[in-house]
Amino acid sequence: RRLALVLQDTWLFGGTIAENIAYGAQGASREQIVEAAKAARVHRFITSLPQGYDTVLADEGAGISKGQRQLLAIARCFLTGADIVILDEATSSVDTETEGEVNLAVERLRQGRTCFVIAHRLATVRRADCILVLDQGGVAEAGTHQELLAAGGVYASLSRAAE
Repeated sequence: RRLALVLQDTWLFGGTIAENIAYGAQGASREQIVEAAKAARVHRFITSLPQGYDTVLADEGAGISKGQRQLLAIARCFLTGADIVILDEATSSVDTETEGEVNLAVERLRQGRTCFVIAHRLATVRRADCILVLDQGGVAEAGTHQELLAAGGVYASLSRAAE
C-alpha cells in the first residue's frame, strides 16, 4: 500500500474503469475515484465514454490507448496515496499530446511523495529534484536539469540531440 507502480505496459483487468482505478484502494467511494481521475487528467476521457466510469474494459484495457491506460494507472496512484511511486517509461509509447497530459499528472503526483522516474525522454525528467544519468552501466552524472546542462556532459549532449 505504500508503493505504487506505473509501467510502460500498464496492467488493467477486465472490469469497469472505476474498478480499475480503485484497485488497491479497498472501499474507495465514487467521489474519491473521480477526484483521482481528475488529478491524473483522465476524467475528461472517461466522461466522454457512453458508460463513463461504468465502462467495462476487456482484459489488459484493450480498446483504449496506451496513454489512457497509463493515465488510469496514475489515477490509481493518486487514489492509493502511496508514499513511493515508481514510473518506468510511463511516456515511452504515447503521442506528444498524451505525453503532455502524463507529464502534468506526474508533476502533480510527485508532490509530497518520493518518485523514481525511469525515462529516456528528457521532458519527463526535467523538473526532477535530482536526475541520475546512467551510462555504460553506472551513474555518470547527478544533478538538476540546469546543473547537468551547465556541466556539459552526457546529459547536456542528450539534451542538445533532443532539440
